[in-house]
Amino acid sequence: MSELEVIVLNEEDARIAEGCGADRLELVSAIHVGGLTPDYHVIEKVIHAVSIPVQVMLRPHSKSFTYSDSELCHIIEQVKIFHQIGVRGIVFGALTMDGELDKSALEQILEASQGQSVTFHRAIDVSNSPLSLYKELFQSNVSIDRILTSGGKSGVREGIGTVKEMQRYEKQGGPLIMPGSGLTAENMLNIHKELHAKAYHFGSGVRKDNCFESGIDPQKVHAIKEIID
Repeated sequence: MSELEVIVLNEEDARIAEGCGADRLELVSAIHVGGLTPDYHVIEKVIHAVSIPVQVMLRPHSKSFTYSDSELCHIIEQVKIFHQIGVRGIVFGALTMDGELDKSALEQILEASQGQSVTFHRAIDVSNSPLSLYKELFQSNVSIDRILTSGGKSGVREGIGTVKEMQRYEKQGGPLIMPGSGLTAENMLNIHKELHAKAYHFGSGVRKDNCFESGIDPQKVHAIKEIID
């Protein structure tokens, strides 16, 4: 049995996703630029509306995954506020200007998170080498619970070879690999047969018309759950 994580934008999305069987939510704003940090009042509404885990996006801008010292200080303050309002999970990723893992930024965020569940997001997919970055996270023993990745490509189908390579290290005790991007109810059966991942991440693929302007489609969620269960 695999977990299903669903992107949500608000309280209504969260209630529907939970009601359809989602196991975990990723709460974001500005999804059309890849997802940014939501407003605090939206976060509070969502985490009090559902009983399943909610991972909150921690990303101040869409320019890149590289952050200045002042931006990093702001992110750390946000993490502290998250903790105060009841957030129990964050989604974060940081790269250097050279496309490598920004280990210093990550360590500072992990320290501020005070033990929250942490997902390293698709910053890994625009790094110089997604597989090398995954191995670095594994070997450095940082407290990352899962890594959201498409294997360095636009979608999981295209990057499935790299995802499989990552799974080899996952089996040795590395962070959980959570494939995401380009997943749909239609292609999920074949992808799951190849990957048998422990968790999958869905965005527009569980929406009506595969569009974030439309609501979550319960039939699509149920179809995906049948496949991965």
